Amino acid sequence: MLFHLGRLIHRRARWFVLGWAVLIVLGFAAAGGLLGGEGLFARLKAGDEPSVSGEARQGYDLLRATDAKGPAVQLLLDAVDADANSTRTKLVTLHRELTGLDGVAAVLDPSANPSKAPSPFISSSRTAVLVTVMLKPHLASEQEKAVSAAVTTRLTRWGDTFRPYSLPTVGGNQALVDEINGHVENDLRLGEAVALPLSLVIMVVVFGGLLAAGLPIAGAVASIGGGLAVLLGFSYVIDLDSSVPSVVSILGLGLCIDYGLLLVSRYREELRHVATLPVGTRRERRSATSEYALGHTMGTAGRTVMFSGVTVAISLTGLFFFDASILRAVGAAGVSVVVVALLVALTLVPALLSLAGDRLIRPGITRRIPGLAQLARRLGDVAPSEGAFSRLAAGVQRHPLLVALGTLTVLLALAWPVLGLRLVSSGVTLLPASSPQRQLVENVATRFPATRTAPVIVVARTDADRLTALGAKIATLPGVTGVDPVVVQGSGTDAVAVLGVRTADTAQSDAAREVVGEIRALPTPYPRWVTGESATVRDFVAAIGARAPYAVGVVVLATCALLFLMTGSVLVPIKALLMNVLSLGATFGVLTWIFQQGHLEGLIDFTSNHGLDELMPALALAFAFGLSMDYEVFLLSGIVELHRGGLSTDEAVKRGLQRSGRIITSAAVIIVLVFAGFITGKLLVIKEIGVALAVAVIIDATLVRMLLVPATMTLLGDWNWWAPAPMRRLYEKYGLRDV
Repeated sequence: MLFHLGRLIHRRARWFVLGWAVLIVLGFAAAGGLLGGEGLFARLKAGDEPSVSGEARQGYDLLRATDAKGPAVQLLLDAVDADANSTRTKLVTLHRELTGLDGVAAVLDPSANPSKAPSPFISSSRTAVLVTVMLKPHLASEQEKAVSAAVTTRLTRWGDTFRPYSLPTVGGNQALVDEINGHVENDLRLGEAVALPLSLVIMVVVFGGLLAAGLPIAGAVASIGGGLAVLLGFSYVIDLDSSVPSVVSILGLGLCIDYGLLLVSRYREELRHVATLPVGTRRERRSATSEYALGHTMGTAGRTVMFSGVTVAISLTGLFFFDASILRAVGAAGVSVVVVALLVALTLVPALLSLAGDRLIRPGITRRIPGLAQLARRLGDVAPSEGAFSRLAAGVQRHPLLVALGTLTVLLALAWPVLGLRLVSSGVTLLPASSPQRQLVENVATRFPATRTAPVIVVARTDADRLTALGAKIATLPGVTGVDPVVVQGSGTDAVAVLGVRTADTAQSDAAREVVGEIRALPTPYPRWVTGESATVRDFVAAIGARAPYAVGVVVLATCALLFLMTGSVLVPIKALLMNVLSLGATFGVLTWIFQQGHLEGLIDFTSNHGLDELMPALALAFAFGLSMDYEVFLLSGIVELHRGGLSTDEAVKRGLQRSGRIITSAAVIIVLVFAGFITGKLLVIKEIGVALAVAVIIDATLVRMLLVPATMTLLGDWNWWAPAPMRRLYEKYGLRDV
């Protein structure tokens, strides 16, 4: 099928390229909002609401449904004399102006209750004042944005009247979302701006010319445009978190460059190996040669690409089994972007190859530069039968047990820090420390503690007196520093009593999460729910742990089945999965050492929040597992093909590593550069996923594929290809022998 697809693409190459050009332009235009309506980045969501079902979510929904106030917009006046008459006069006037605005539910500031002392809206040093404007709840999205913008404009104008001696800062829910979304867009552009040029340089060295190097980059650009358009479509069906575009774009970009590299390399091989040409004119000979080469490229490398894409997509489907809506959104978007990358690799890149023809194998300008010429011969796409990788494999095969044990020791040492792994909700720490909105939130929490939302909140269907009695018991629990007065929200049968619980440690601490468990263990004769930031993180982590076995089980079974159909072996898929577990363990160990323990803060430019973002385990497992299997397919396809050709296992491993080692190494270098480009971004979760995938690829392409795989295959010998008789018959009937 793929062979015939290659021939069809050759005959209609210009139409394929033209069609993709139109789709790419439309994709970028739609994502940027140039075709009418909102662009992708304006539709992203960011918030602290629980994303998994459970007690915290139920309590949160009750609070939202009964609260008479909606989102907040705040003005922080720093370096101001709170007791000056001019300050009081301006605050009174501002209060009256804001209270009269349509869509404003309440204005909280020192002028609201002038007789109350001390005011929670004046700092203890009396050099800072806080004005909080609460919008009405349940406003339509567009109306809420309009009211928020009107309030922000007035607060900014009034804040400017305190200059130059005061330092006013305006922010709130919408401003925080806008800043996060702005960073997402900027980080994505910056990552691409760093990754694409560096990838082009590497491929110029590998292929020895700009033309061949530019084709995978063209495919990557198409993948980005198509991926953004797909994500825009998804934003109308499901809520997309701010981190989704960068995370899935990283994967699509990396895969498309990998696949383009493999296809271009194989096509150049096929062109060079055409020994006889059909009789005819020069143009006819060139066309026939290109058609033949493209057909065989699609039938070999195209199959590997398709198999790899299916494997990566399967690893992402594991995210569908989690309860968290954000993980399901990433899974759906990720699978779609993988499909886009596959379509680009199997249609656009072959069409570009056909148009380029035999110009791809003509010596490029880099071949005339002595240093680059030598490097290109070492890293070039056509490997000699003997070289550095075959010598490496031969060295491993002389001492396979020693190499295997040494590699295992290194991987386990790298994985050691994962034993102390903690998960946290990044929240506002997602933003860099220099962010105005993060500074506003942290300043308000530090200097106006009475206005800070309690980390643990109890919501109950009862009266205030009964919940107050429960609050007295809660106050005696370890780690609890106090309880807030009970507040009744709503009316009639919908009314709920709300109690805020203050803890000694931060909401993200293990102690605060223990307080949640202690409160939930207290018996009550009435319905009650424990929610808040600490409960939300606790429920999220518990939900991930509860659903992880199902996700992992399905991915493992599907991957084993695919690898069996590719190799005909039972042991090779099991061994591949065990190696991936070791590789992922080492990756998480490095992540914990960097981000949780705070190493390399200055180098990577982040501030540790003493844990990994709660999304990281599921995301890194799905994405890194998919990439690991990607390289497994690249390596095994060559070894299996050589073994079927009659070579012994040891010789097939040695020659297979020599044949695919250059491609794996070049692809790994490029994809690490892609991920490194996103590490330069500002958002913490993007840095974490970028480091996670870069580390996973480095470990997998070096320690695992170059050392552990040849060592274990040498130790197993002919047992590598063992399968029970019924499974052997199944493989003979349905196996993918041409991969």
